[in-house]
Amino acid sequence: MPVMFDTLGVETLVLMALIALVAGLVKGMVGFAMPMIMISGLSALVAPDLALAVLILPTLVSNGVQALRQGAGAAWGSLRRFGVFLGVGLVMLLASAQLVRALPVNVMFLLIGGPVVVFTAMQLLGWKPHIARPTRLIEGAVGGFAGFIGGLSGVWGPPTIAYLTAIDTEKRDQMRIQGVIYGLGAVALTVAHLQSGVLRMQTAPLSALMIIPAGVGMWIGLRLHDRIDQKAFRKATLLVLFIAGLNLIRRGLLG
Repeated sequence: MPVMFDTLGVETLVLMALIALVAGLVKGMVGFAMPMIMISGLSALVAPDLALAVLILPTLVSNGVQALRQGAGAAWGSLRRFGVFLGVGLVMLLASAQLVRALPVNVMFLLIGGPVVVFTAMQLLGWKPHIARPTRLIEGAVGGFAGFIGGLSGVWGPPTIAYLTAIDTEKRDQMRIQGVIYGLGAVALTVAHLQSGVLRMQTAPLSALMIIPAGVGMWIGLRLHDRIDQKAFRKATLLVLFIAGLNLIRRGLLG
Protein backbone atom coordinates (compact mmCIF):
# COMPACT_ATOMS: atom_id res chain seq x y z
CA MET A 1 0.00 0.00 0.00
CA PRO A 2 1.42 3.44 -0.93
CA VAL A 3 2.72 5.56 1.92
CA MET A 4 0.03 8.19 1.23
CA PHE A 5 -2.75 5.74 2.16
CA ASP A 6 -0.99 4.67 5.36
CA THR A 7 -0.54 8.30 6.39
CA LEU A 8 -4.18 9.30 5.92
CA GLY A 9 -5.86 6.35 7.62
CA VAL A 10 -9.10 4.54 6.85
CA GLU A 11 -11.47 7.11 8.40
CA THR A 12 -10.05 9.97 6.35
CA LEU A 13 -10.16 7.89 3.17
CA VAL A 14 -13.84 7.03 3.76
CA LEU A 15 -14.70 10.70 4.32
CA MET A 16 -12.83 11.65 1.16
CA ALA A 17 -14.76 9.01 -0.78
CA LEU A 18 -18.08 10.37 0.54
CA ILE A 19 -17.12 13.87 -0.53
CA ALA A 20 -16.23 12.57 -4.00
CA LEU A 21 -19.56 10.71 -4.15
CA VAL A 22 -21.54 13.87 -3.32
CA ALA A 23 -19.47 15.88 -5.80
CA GLY A 24 -20.19 13.34 -8.52
CA LEU A 25 -23.90 13.33 -7.70
CA VAL A 26 -24.14 17.11 -8.05
CA LYS A 27 -22.02 17.01 -11.21
CA GLY A 28 -24.42 14.53 -12.77
CA MET A 29 -27.40 16.64 -11.81
CA VAL A 30 -26.33 20.13 -12.89
CA GLY A 31 -23.18 19.62 -14.95
CA PHE A 32 -20.74 21.48 -12.72
CA ALA A 33 -19.52 21.99 -9.13
CA MET A 34 -17.45 18.82 -8.70
CA PRO A 35 -14.14 20.68 -8.16
CA MET A 36 -15.78 23.27 -5.89
CA ILE A 37 -17.34 20.64 -3.66
CA MET A 38 -14.22 18.49 -3.58
CA ILE A 39 -11.78 21.32 -2.85
CA SER A 40 -14.08 22.70 -0.15
CA GLY A 41 -14.66 19.33 1.52
CA LEU A 42 -11.22 17.82 1.10
CA SER A 43 -9.45 20.95 2.33
CA ALA A 44 -11.06 20.36 5.72
CA LEU A 45 -9.35 16.94 5.86
CA VAL A 46 -5.99 17.36 4.14
CA ALA A 47 -3.57 20.06 2.98
CA PRO A 48 -4.83 22.27 0.11
CA ASP A 49 -2.24 21.03 -2.39
CA LEU A 50 -3.20 17.40 -1.67
CA ALA A 51 -6.90 18.27 -1.96
CA LEU A 52 -6.16 19.80 -5.35
CA ALA A 53 -4.21 16.72 -6.45
CA VAL A 54 -7.03 14.39 -5.40
CA LEU A 55 -9.73 16.16 -7.43
CA ILE A 56 -7.73 16.22 -10.69
CA LEU A 57 -8.39 12.71 -12.07
CA PRO A 58 -12.08 12.43 -11.02
CA THR A 59 -12.65 15.82 -12.65
CA LEU A 60 -10.88 14.70 -15.81
CA VAL A 61 -12.92 11.50 -16.18
CA SER A 62 -16.31 13.00 -15.26
CA ASN A 63 -15.94 15.85 -17.73
CA GLY A 64 -14.96 13.44 -20.48
CA VAL A 65 -18.18 11.51 -19.89
CA GLN A 66 -20.24 14.69 -19.87
CA ALA A 67 -18.64 16.15 -23.01
CA LEU A 68 -19.12 13.00 -25.09
CA ARG A 69 -22.58 12.02 -23.87
CA GLN A 70 -24.21 13.37 -27.06
CA GLY A 71 -21.45 12.15 -29.34
CA ALA A 72 -18.09 13.37 -30.61
CA GLY A 73 -19.64 15.52 -33.35
CA ALA A 74 -21.64 17.63 -30.92
CA ALA A 75 -18.60 17.97 -28.67
CA TRP A 76 -16.47 19.14 -31.61
CA GLY A 77 -19.07 21.77 -32.50
CA SER A 78 -18.93 23.14 -28.95
CA LEU A 79 -15.14 23.15 -29.10
CA ARG A 80 -15.13 25.27 -32.26
CA ARG A 81 -17.78 27.65 -30.94
CA PHE A 82 -15.83 28.47 -27.77
CA GLY A 83 -12.29 28.37 -29.17
CA VAL A 84 -11.27 31.81 -27.85
CA PHE A 85 -12.55 31.07 -24.35
CA LEU A 86 -10.64 27.79 -24.29
CA GLY A 87 -7.43 29.12 -25.80
CA VAL A 88 -7.01 32.08 -23.46
CA GLY A 89 -8.18 30.00 -20.50
CA LEU A 90 -5.57 27.33 -21.27
CA VAL A 91 -2.72 29.83 -21.30
CA MET A 92 -3.80 31.37 -17.99
CA LEU A 93 -4.37 27.97 -16.39
CA LEU A 94 -0.89 26.72 -17.27
CA ALA A 95 0.65 29.95 -15.97
CA SER A 96 -1.23 30.13 -12.67
CA ALA A 97 -0.76 26.42 -11.91
CA GLN A 98 2.91 27.09 -11.27
CA LEU A 99 1.98 29.43 -8.40
CA VAL A 100 0.17 26.80 -6.31
CA ARG A 101 3.09 25.54 -4.27
CA ALA A 102 4.46 29.05 -3.76
CA LEU A 103 1.26 30.56 -2.36
CA PRO A 104 0.55 30.67 1.40
CA VAL A 105 -2.27 28.34 2.40
CA ASN A 106 -4.53 31.17 3.61
CA VAL A 107 -4.16 33.04 0.31
CA MET A 108 -5.15 29.93 -1.61
CA PHE A 109 -8.26 29.51 0.53
CA LEU A 110 -9.27 33.12 -0.18
CA LEU A 111 -8.64 32.80 -3.91
CA ILE A 112 -10.87 29.72 -4.05
CA GLY A 113 -13.59 30.85 -1.64
CA GLY A 114 -13.99 34.38 -2.98
CA PRO A 115 -15.14 33.51 -6.52
CA VAL A 116 -17.40 30.74 -5.21
CA VAL A 117 -19.19 33.10 -2.79
CA VAL A 118 -19.57 35.88 -5.37
CA PHE A 119 -20.95 33.53 -8.01
CA THR A 120 -23.38 31.70 -5.75
CA ALA A 121 -24.60 34.88 -4.05
CA MET A 122 -25.27 36.45 -7.45
CA GLN A 123 -27.32 33.44 -8.53
CA LEU A 124 -29.20 33.06 -5.25
CA LEU A 125 -30.22 36.72 -5.33
CA GLY A 126 -31.64 36.21 -8.79
CA TRP A 127 -29.29 38.50 -10.74
CA LYS A 128 -28.41 37.03 -14.12
CA PRO A 129 -26.11 39.14 -16.28
CA HIS A 130 -27.10 39.29 -19.94
CA ILE A 131 -24.75 39.70 -22.91
CA ALA A 132 -26.78 40.29 -26.06
CA ARG A 133 -23.80 40.23 -28.44
CA PRO A 134 -20.79 38.39 -26.99
CA THR A 135 -17.48 39.50 -28.52
CA ARG A 136 -14.12 37.76 -28.71
CA LEU A 137 -12.76 40.27 -26.19
CA ILE A 138 -15.44 39.44 -23.62
CA GLU A 139 -15.11 35.72 -24.27
CA GLY A 140 -11.32 35.89 -23.94
CA ALA A 141 -11.49 37.96 -20.73
CA VAL A 142 -13.90 35.54 -19.06
CA GLY A 143 -11.91 32.56 -20.30
CA GLY A 144 -8.68 34.03 -18.97
CA PHE A 145 -10.17 34.67 -15.54
CA ALA A 146 -11.64 31.16 -15.44
CA GLY A 147 -8.28 29.66 -16.41
CA PHE A 148 -6.35 31.68 -13.83
CA ILE A 149 -8.65 30.57 -11.01
CA GLY A 150 -8.70 27.02 -12.36
CA GLY A 151 -4.93 26.68 -12.35
CA LEU A 152 -4.74 27.76 -8.72
CA SER A 153 -7.63 25.76 -7.34
CA GLY A 154 -9.02 23.33 -9.91
CA VAL A 155 -12.22 25.41 -9.83
CA TRP A 156 -13.13 27.20 -13.05
CA GLY A 157 -16.90 26.69 -12.98
CA PRO A 158 -18.26 30.01 -11.61
CA PRO A 159 -17.09 32.37 -14.39
CA THR A 160 -17.88 29.73 -17.02
CA ILE A 161 -21.44 29.19 -15.79
CA ALA A 162 -21.97 32.95 -15.44
CA TYR A 163 -20.85 33.49 -19.04
CA LEU A 164 -22.97 30.67 -20.51
CA THR A 165 -25.99 31.94 -18.59
CA ALA A 166 -25.37 35.51 -19.71
CA ILE A 167 -25.43 34.55 -23.40
CA ASP A 168 -28.66 32.55 -22.93
CA THR A 169 -27.25 29.11 -23.74
CA GLU A 170 -29.95 26.43 -24.08
CA LYS A 171 -30.00 23.93 -21.19
CA ARG A 172 -28.99 20.81 -23.14
CA ASP A 173 -26.28 22.69 -25.02
CA GLN A 174 -25.02 24.21 -21.79
CA MET A 175 -24.54 20.79 -20.21
CA ARG A 176 -22.50 19.60 -23.20
CA ILE A 177 -20.52 22.83 -23.52
CA GLN A 178 -19.66 22.70 -19.83
CA GLY A 179 -18.34 19.18 -20.32
CA VAL A 180 -16.18 20.25 -23.27
CA ILE A 181 -14.82 23.37 -21.58
CA TYR A 182 -14.23 21.70 -18.23
CA GLY A 183 -12.90 18.56 -19.90
CA LEU A 184 -10.21 20.40 -21.83
CA GLY A 185 -9.49 22.45 -18.75
CA ALA A 186 -9.12 19.23 -16.78
CA VAL A 187 -6.63 17.89 -19.33
CA ALA A 188 -4.63 21.12 -19.06
CA LEU A 189 -4.88 21.03 -15.27
CA THR A 190 -3.55 17.48 -15.21
CA VAL A 191 -0.59 18.36 -17.42
CA ALA A 192 0.11 21.57 -15.51
CA HIS A 193 0.20 19.85 -12.14
CA LEU A 194 2.31 16.99 -13.38
CA GLN A 195 4.80 19.77 -14.09
CA SER A 196 4.18 21.67 -10.85
CA GLY A 197 4.61 18.51 -8.76
CA VAL A 198 1.14 18.62 -7.19
CA LEU A 199 0.13 15.44 -9.07
CA ARG A 200 2.97 12.96 -8.58
CA MET A 201 3.68 9.33 -7.69
CA GLN A 202 2.63 9.88 -4.08
CA THR A 203 -0.68 11.63 -4.85
CA ALA A 204 -1.82 10.18 -8.21
CA PRO A 205 -2.96 6.78 -6.79
CA LEU A 206 -5.25 8.55 -4.30
CA SER A 207 -6.69 10.73 -7.06
CA ALA A 208 -7.26 7.63 -9.21
CA LEU A 209 -9.02 5.86 -6.33
CA MET A 210 -11.47 8.76 -5.97
CA ILE A 211 -12.64 8.20 -9.56
CA ILE A 212 -14.71 5.29 -8.26
CA PRO A 213 -16.95 7.09 -5.74
CA ALA A 214 -17.12 10.16 -7.97
CA GLY A 215 -18.19 7.98 -10.90
CA VAL A 216 -20.87 6.24 -8.84
CA GLY A 217 -22.20 9.62 -7.70
CA MET A 218 -22.27 10.95 -11.25
CA TRP A 219 -24.08 7.84 -12.50
CA ILE A 220 -26.79 8.40 -9.90
CA GLY A 221 -26.93 12.12 -10.63
CA LEU A 222 -27.36 11.62 -14.37
CA ARG A 223 -30.31 9.33 -13.75
CA LEU A 224 -31.92 11.75 -11.34
CA HIS A 225 -31.33 14.62 -13.75
CA ASP A 226 -34.65 14.23 -15.61
CA ARG A 227 -36.72 13.09 -12.62
CA ILE A 228 -36.68 15.97 -10.16
CA ASP A 229 -37.09 19.72 -10.26
CA GLN A 230 -33.73 20.88 -11.61
CA LYS A 231 -34.32 24.50 -10.66
CA ALA A 232 -35.02 23.71 -7.01
CA PHE A 233 -32.09 21.33 -6.80
CA ARG A 234 -29.73 23.86 -8.32
CA LYS A 235 -30.78 26.46 -5.77
CA ALA A 236 -30.05 23.98 -2.99
CA THR A 237 -26.69 23.21 -4.57
CA LEU A 238 -25.83 26.90 -4.81
CA LEU A 239 -26.69 27.34 -1.13
CA VAL A 240 -24.36 24.50 -0.16
CA LEU A 241 -21.60 25.96 -2.34
CA PHE A 242 -22.16 29.41 -0.83
CA ILE A 243 -21.70 28.00 2.68
CA ALA A 244 -18.63 26.04 1.56
CA GLY A 245 -17.15 29.18 0.03
CA LEU A 246 -17.76 31.18 3.21
CA ASN A 247 -16.00 28.45 5.17
CA LEU A 248 -12.97 28.68 2.88
CA ILE A 249 -12.88 32.46 3.32
CA ARG A 250 -13.13 31.99 7.09
CA ARG A 251 -10.19 29.61 7.02
CA GLY A 252 -8.24 32.01 4.83
CA LEU A 253 -8.81 34.89 7.21
CA LEU A 254 -8.59 33.10 10.55
CA GLY A 255 -6.32 30.16 9.70
